[in-house]
Amino acid sequence: MIIIGMLHHRKDPGKVRKSYSYAVVAKAEGAELLYFSPKAVDFKKRRIYGYFYREGKWERVESRFPDVIYNTGSPEKFKQSDSIIRQLKEIIPFTTHSIGNKISVYNRLKEDGTFSHYLIPTHIIYSLNHFIKHLEMYHNLVIKPVNGHKGQDITFIEPKEEKYYLHSEDEETLLNKDELLDYVSKKLKEEKYLIQPYINCKTKTGNAYDFRLHTQKNGEGKWVITAIYPRISPPGSIVSNISNGGSTNYLVPFLKQEYGEKYYDIKQYLEHFSIKLSKKMDELQLKFFNETIDELGIDAGLDDMNKIWIFEVNWRPGCPPTFYLELDVVKNTINYAIYLAKNQRVNR
Repeated sequence: MIIIGMLHHRKDPGKVRKSYSYAVVAKAEGAELLYFSPKAVDFKKRRIYGYFYREGKWERVESRFPDVIYNTGSPEKFKQSDSIIRQLKEIIPFTTHSIGNKISVYNRLKEDGTFSHYLIPTHIIYSLNHFIKHLEMYHNLVIKPVNGHKGQDITFIEPKEEKYYLHSEDEETLLNKDELLDYVSKKLKEEKYLIQPYINCKTKTGNAYDFRLHTQKNGEGKWVITAIYPRISPPGSIVSNISNGGSTNYLVPFLKQEYGEKYYDIKQYLEHFSIKLSKKMDELQLKFFNETIDELGIDAGLDDMNKIWIFEVNWRPGCPPTFYLELDVVKNTINYAIYLAKNQRVNR
């Protein structure tokens, strides 16, 4: 029987809500899920002291090494166990690999060229002079952290006569140029920031929105669409992320409301784009890092001309916030892990 390792920074599977779903689905697919944390690995004995889910409860076990590892949990908390994880990667295939931060993904796609015309011009802000140059170049712009996530710390800047309207998640104000430069200067002392022109992607009622295109590999190692759904910002906000108070909706009703008779063409456009970009990201991951990708969360928007723009590509998109899709995510993850394990055996 194939053993799928579920590697998490938490020692106790009972404190990881999704662990139960993965264990149950693994069993239903003819595999066994071994939950463990990095310090539970004994390389000398080639044993892992983890947990199997048996008869309705987690049972502490001593197990052989798994055939494949689904690595979940916090990348930050895994850093202290980096050497253990590196050793595991040398002998066991991992399902999930980092694609890097926003700017590294942007640069790879831009250099490749296939999707360069879908990329929003993006630059790291190296200095205040560099910021001023782009401030003069774009009418409306956005600054956000290179390593930001969940739509946090995004600032929208719009010229208003001799001043600048500034809108972020926690403030809305009008600044003169000196005040704006002081604001940006303080930001740059904290961490690296990106600057982009603002893409006007709003509903008929004026709410900013984007689309989350969630793709995964299935049990045949092929890319499939798990979900596509709009994320709509609360009134007055430019950030549509659910964690910042945004809402979501089913795709087809939303498209019918916003695009009328064009809804089906837009739906097909988004679906085709999702798979095509996922395949390209996978190709580039293999080219640059000799790794493959299992799952992506692509954030994209449509401008006034219905052209698609890539806002961001995420390698750990999590579960869609609604629509009862958690089981679909789990099934794809487990079946892809089984696929990896079987192919690894063939290639040994």
